[in-house]
Amino acid sequence: MWLSSMPPTSRFWLERSSSMKRSSPYQRMTCPSRRQRSQAGWLDKTALRELALEHSVCPYYLGQEMLRWSDVAVGDVNHFFDIGAHWHGLTLEHGWQSALLVDEAHNLIERARAMYSAQLDPAPFQALRHSAPAALKAGLDRLHRQWNALAREQTGDYTVLPEPPGAFNAALQQLCGEIGDHLALHPQDAAGGPLQTWFFDALHFQRVAELHGDHSLCDLTRTPHPAPGTRVAQPLISLRNLVPGPLLQDRWSAVRSATLFSATLAPMDYVADLLGLPADTLRVDVPSPFAGEQLAVRVAPHISTRWTDRLASLTPMADTMAAQFAAEPGNYLAFFSSFDYLAQALDRLQQRHPSIPVWAQSRGMGEPEREAFIARFTDSGQGIGFAVLGGAFGEGIDLPGRRLIGAFIATLGLPQVNPVNEQLKARLQAKFGRGYDYTYLFPGVQKVVQAAGRVIRSEQDHGTVWLLDDRYARAEVRRLLPAWWVVDRRPMG
Repeated sequence: MWLSSMPPTSRFWLERSSSMKRSSPYQRMTCPSRRQRSQAGWLDKTALRELALEHSVCPYYLGQEMLRWSDVAVGDVNHFFDIGAHWHGLTLEHGWQSALLVDEAHNLIERARAMYSAQLDPAPFQALRHSAPAALKAGLDRLHRQWNALAREQTGDYTVLPEPPGAFNAALQQLCGEIGDHLALHPQDAAGGPLQTWFFDALHFQRVAELHGDHSLCDLTRTPHPAPGTRVAQPLISLRNLVPGPLLQDRWSAVRSATLFSATLAPMDYVADLLGLPADTLRVDVPSPFAGEQLAVRVAPHISTRWTDRLASLTPMADTMAAQFAAEPGNYLAFFSSFDYLAQALDRLQQRHPSIPVWAQSRGMGEPEREAFIARFTDSGQGIGFAVLGGAFGEGIDLPGRRLIGAFIATLGLPQVNPVNEQLKARLQAKFGRGYDYTYLFPGVQKVVQAAGRVIRSEQDHGTVWLLDDRYARAEVRRLLPAWWVVDRRPMG
């Protein structure tokens, strides 16, 4: 057997075969080289790339072709669930009896929404109008006029349309045809430049527009200023998927079975409704391997992190964190709803308790900076790392033992109240009768539980989680927390 890898984060268990396809890209790979690789045992991403470059084929498409001889493929969910996903297409083409295992399945709701959403920003389009080949000028100007017409019709900063604008889409479709014809004759004008990038974005927008229905939303968002060289501030045009379930039906029906698992799939009705899972889906709530005595869960009933109470929360929050640190020194994570709130809380803690070591996540952290943040959590270390809930450090990091002994969560995790989320709430209320829960409460508490889950990573770990908001004392919130947690609502003595 072979094990191979395809970017991004994809691996294949490949069956040996003496009848591998000879057409592209395999037609440029000699039989001895294929035989040699079949005996190699392990092909990681680096080895796959070396093999592809050795035979002058694209590593990505080599990996795609290898799917035809795969027994098991492990990769990002987009490879099966995205529009035009190759794995899904091959499953249908060959009638494969496939079985899906979807890890961290709580993320599939937002990931699928993103896969079936699209947006066109006027700024790159206007830049393209001034740099594109002359042969495309008429088509670009035609779309420009339709964009201006949408701007004139928009009456507020945010406008919901009943459907994608027909005249705009017609002009977009015609322009895409012209660009495609041009690039076929002049491939040098592509080469990964702005014309090709915008062309791909426009094609995706068209594909999403074709799927539009009551599961999605079309809206216009006013931009603050006209793009350079224009007199009208053209709107941002968005096609937003709200309920991915209807668009995932052909994915579920294409496989023999699908198993979705995560530590935060509760409540299961929420997940099943939004992902459109079949009515006969079996649900299993597996008991946690951890015991309640491993994790002290404390609620701070005297703190409110609501928007209007943010400033008043800073001092009691800082004092609670300092008291916990003094009682049990070690490494902690503190999670906040935004970078602004994080900065305010960090400043207050440093003012009142300057002896506590602190470090903080920043906007746009690169990989080296993220690694440096994590490296501060050592077995002998002490301090509090400040991070944003739902960000890079809210899930997917493993800090066992003394590397992390506690977390402070200064938010209920609720998504921001804005026009888009209010539209989502109204749509989910009409469809499922749970608009607020499905839009705000359930996604928020899921992020909280994921963040708190960084503390206990094994049966030997012990730690403390502070839920710094009075709303955690409410029954409707507590029932969403893991069953093995024992929540203590008494103030810290």
